[in-house]
Amino acid sequence: MAIASDRPLRSSLIDSVPVSSLLTPSLWGKVRDIGGLYLNPPDKALVLCVDEKTQVQALNRTQPVLPLGLGYVEGVTHDYIRHGTTTLFAALNVATGAIISQCRRRHRHQEFLAFLRHIDDSVSGDLAIHLIVDNYATHKHPKVRTWLALRPRYHVHYTPTYASWLNQVELWFRRISQPAIRRGSFRSVKELIGKIDHFVQTYNAKARPFRWTARADSILGKVQRLCERISGTQH
Repeated sequence: MAIASDRPLRSSLIDSVPVSSLLTPSLWGKVRDIGGLYLNPPDKALVLCVDEKTQVQALNRTQPVLPLGLGYVEGVTHDYIRHGTTTLFAALNVATGAIISQCRRRHRHQEFLAFLRHIDDSVSGDLAIHLIVDNYATHKHPKVRTWLALRPRYHVHYTPTYASWLNQVELWFRRISQPAIRRGSFRSVKELIGKIDHFVQTYNAKARPFRWTARADSILGKVQRLCERISGTQH
């Protein structure tokens, strides 16, 4: 799966995925559905890849990070003081690459609803919104379903089980994790959130979309060949 925005984005499978999860009829339909949104997004609509990064830790390292230099690697101490955690909710605009984000203390359905309201306030009212989310219970909570049902412009597309690789926002989480979170040192959760917000603002100023090139048939063909190699099963 390519990460750079100026390179084609290809699908890939994780070796630890149970074979049985790749053989369900729902996988085929969901791959075609989401792949179709990436390749042929609907008119007058916004396609958003949504997820949350939980337990983002505010770690105050006892020594500063030593920069990478000629002849030696970057040095990061493993000694630190924990100052709490936050949950980063993010929605990636498939068309532009821009991010809508919000940090919350927890990741229950209440916080997810608050993020949906934030999205609703951030997107022009004349646009339909297609949300690509995983099967996490929070995303399917009855109150979340009710909120979405009362707003006809929302259309939810669930990724198949064990197929987070199909959600493009996961690529963005990789981008923010290394430079803004894992390499940082934070004296408080507030300082961590400030760093995240600054990264998002800087990223959005130069945002570029990921280029999805894999068609559903090619993805499903790879899944079938993988299943055949692992178990010899024909489907």
